[in-house]
Amino acid sequence: MTTNSLPTSELLDSFELSLRAKGRSPRTIEAYRLAVDQLDSYLADNDMTTDVNEIQKANIESYLVNVLENRASATARQRYSSLQQFFGWLTAEGEVDNNPMDRIDPPKVVEKPVAVLTIEEIQALLKACKLGEPFEAARDEAIIRLFLDSGMRLGEMTGIKQSDLDLKLKVVVVLGKGSRLRTVPFEDKTASALDRYRRRRLRHRYVESPEFWLGQKGPLSKTGIYQIIRRRTRDADLKDVHPHSFRHTFAHQWLSQGGAEGDLQRIAGWSSPQMLQRYGASAADQRAEQAYRRIDLWKDL
Repeated sequence: MTTNSLPTSELLDSFELSLRAKGRSPRTIEAYRLAVDQLDSYLADNDMTTDVNEIQKANIESYLVNVLENRASATARQRYSSLQQFFGWLTAEGEVDNNPMDRIDPPKVVEKPVAVLTIEEIQALLKACKLGEPFEAARDEAIIRLFLDSGMRLGEMTGIKQSDLDLKLKVVVVLGKGSRLRTVPFEDKTASALDRYRRRRLRHRYVESPEFWLGQKGPLSKTGIYQIIRRRTRDADLKDVHPHSFRHTFAHQWLSQGGAEGDLQRIAGWSSPQMLQRYGASAADQRAEQAYRRIDLWKDL
């Protein structure tokens, strides 16, 4: 039996060290740490033990119920998966006698389809990008057009370097989840917008920075690009547009135009075909109706 049980907070750094040794991405490590930190805080705030060998199934279930009451079900599922990894590591390291996660079912994820942008909304966003000084106008239009053309993730957009872009071939190399590189194509209008921004960028005081997207204080962070989208959304008098809206819109438009699912999976950087079912899901009925209209079921009657 394990003696002198340690609190979760004392073991978290060791857990992170093991994750780094396995080559887990910084984003994955951050997510795992967040779940354990939140569990620790919840247990302490509710007068429950934080010693890992004394944490019971009921304690973790109580925490997960709290997450479900305050966050999306997908978040609760992610916290569950992270705690699975943590307690699995504790078990393998002999820090706990029994793994309480073995007897806990994962929270059921209730999918909430994300609405895709209409042509009119996209036009309003692009028109809003014309407002303001020339550098920001060119940059913001290029960002939005590249999001729409590629469906790339916010982190992938943020990480683009000058050397990653080829405007002649109209492709950009991005670093996706799992540190996987992939080449993403874009269309002529986006190439033109990127070139316009590139020329404005040559006059920027941080022109020598390897990062492609620049702001007043240097390279843009994920938060910086997110704020740009939110600001242009307000300028266009729209609501609930965020970087991931473009990913859903891209997937919907691709499938609506008859694009192959396998090609979409490669371009969007999904490792599993199941992810196709989640993106553009809110417009699936519309695509099904369009397909129905293209097919003459009873032409011989």
